[in-house]
Amino acid sequence: MTCSQPGEPMIGGFATWRNIPITFDQVDTGSATVQVANYLRVSPNTSSSPLAPNIEIGLYAEKTGKTTHTYGPRWSELTTSGGRTQAIKAGVNPTKPDKRNHTYMTVRQDSGNQWDVLYDFNKVGSTTKQLKVLGGNTNRIDVGLEVTGPQYINVPSLANRMQFMTGNKVWQQVATANVAKSVTLPVCSASHKPPNCFTTKLTDNSKFTQWTLSKPRRQAAASPTAATQSRDAAVADLPATFNGVDQQALQACLENDPDNCLGTVPGLSECVAAIRICNAAALPSAGEAEDAGAGVDVSAADIRARAAAAFDVSGDSVAVEPPVAPAVLKKRSNAADGSGDTAWKVTSTSPTPGLQRTDRRFDGFTARYSAHTGALLEACWGDLCDAS
Repeated sequence: MTCSQPGEPMIGGFATWRNIPITFDQVDTGSATVQVANYLRVSPNTSSSPLAPNIEIGLYAEKTGKTTHTYGPRWSELTTSGGRTQAIKAGVNPTKPDKRNHTYMTVRQDSGNQWDVLYDFNKVGSTTKQLKVLGGNTNRIDVGLEVTGPQYINVPSLANRMQFMTGNKVWQQVATANVAKSVTLPVCSASHKPPNCFTTKLTDNSKFTQWTLSKPRRQAAASPTAATQSRDAAVADLPATFNGVDQQALQACLENDPDNCLGTVPGLSECVAAIRICNAAALPSAGEAEDAGAGVDVSAADIRARAAAAFDVSGDSVAVEPPVAPAVLKKRSNAADGSGDTAWKVTSTSPTPGLQRTDRRFDGFTARYSAHTGALLEACWGDLCDAS
């Protein structure tokens, strides 16, 4: 990952990369968590602790069985008293590794201290527990790749491009002098071979331009192919403009130059500033919510083991409630908040770190998992289970 402190008040973070194919070995790994997260993380105020409340939005792929896995974007709010996470169901093929560019953004609201979260330039949620933005080196923006179970995973090259918004609402690249790198596996080489190594490259000059990284499974692993929907097909039925945004120009920009769309697409910056729905192609539509490669229903035992591993609690402490209407599993909706999915509900009162990678423990969690794929739809832990 890269960690950047812009050195001035930061009220927005933006990143973009492509939905690349991430593959997993088809072996039984039991209840172990085998997961990839490629994320943008914004910490508005780190004056009291580097583990201060933050917002994370990114792409997550998880091995769910011997031959099955889930794939797709989600966003999280992490605080010192708990956290919550929400799957993102809007977007053009958000759960498919079709090599399409997607954008990840969080912007502070005009009044108060809370932040809106946007995916492909459409709002997908808002925070509830973030701290006031301060000046100086108290704001941090990170972008990076986190891999759990690297021996089972192949991650082809990801090109992460990132910017921040200044206090006067100008998007800028971070100065190289304000960027630090953290790589916890050795660099792939003749002496450090896959799967336990990363390849990384920071393209910077004087400003952070691109953080490129991969986690190969085998030496010179071939990247799997994936069908990519043509842009012409994707925009054929779109209106010329939507909420003031030139939709043809937006789709072309997302494909070719997504980190500059706010400055080049007519109407986009104004639409995003007003937190309106700006990308007509990224509206929820039936048929795109689930990973086509995970077409089997999951059992209560699967969900119990997965939740216990993810939240680091004993399986005996996990209560599992079955889907309300299993007869209508095939009639799933993909509402942007995930509420249309027929889901398993999982609860526990045991102390848990939630989905945060820290030593902190919180009082219990609640989570919902798709009854069809086992994908995590939403979760909360600690005090954020009480957040409205």
